[in-house]
Amino acid sequence: MQINNLPKDPVMLLSYVNTQLRDNYSDLTEFCVANNIDINDVVGRLRSINYSYDPTTNQFK
Repeated sequence: MQINNLPKDPVMLLSYVNTQLRDNYSDLTEFCVANNIDINDVVGRLRSINYSYDPTTNQFK
């Protein structure tokens, strides 16, 4: 999955990524590698709505 296939709306992206992290992946890197997604794109899009990745909880907060 490329970044173009992810939800365009940042809030929907937040929900999608956090669900995937909770249910299927041990960390953000694993999610991005498995789905062929640039980690910097995901982080940047979610930073635009004031969310950052917390590796301790494996979610964006």
